[in-house]
Formats: sequence, C-alpha cells, structure tokens
Amino acid sequence: MNKLFRSRTDSKLTGLCGGLAEWLGINATLIRLIVVIAALCSFGTVVLIYIIGCLLVPKTPLHPYDITPPYHS
Repeated sequence: MNKLFRSRTDSKLTGLCGGLAEWLGINATLIRLIVVIAALCSFGTVVLIYIIGCLLVPKTPLHPYDITPPYHS
C-alpha cells in the first residue's frame, strides 16, 4: 500500500497536488486544474481543505529508509 506524501520534485506551491497525483497514478496538471476549478466554485471551502491537507500530509522523505518505522529492541 502506498503512503500519501507531498512531492518534493513535482511541486508548484506545496507539493500536495503533485503528491496526490503520484499517489493516484494520474497527471499532476489534471489534479491542479480540478483543484483550481473546485476552489472557484466552492466559495473557499477547497482552499481551506487544501491548507489543512498541507499541514497534515508530510513531505516525501529524503531517504527511502525514513518511510519505515524505527525498530526498538
């Protein structure tokens, strides 16, 4: 199962749309377009959800081993 991260490589503002597109396996431009249209039609609700998502979803780890939980002995 893939984990959702904000993208470090496909980032325009915060990397949330790039990470979501990578997680879903679709084009990031399509996600960005959907977010902009939804933000214009929702009177700011999508903007609030986007900000909350940016605060809750972590950035992609710099090293692949950072994804696994630490082992305790």
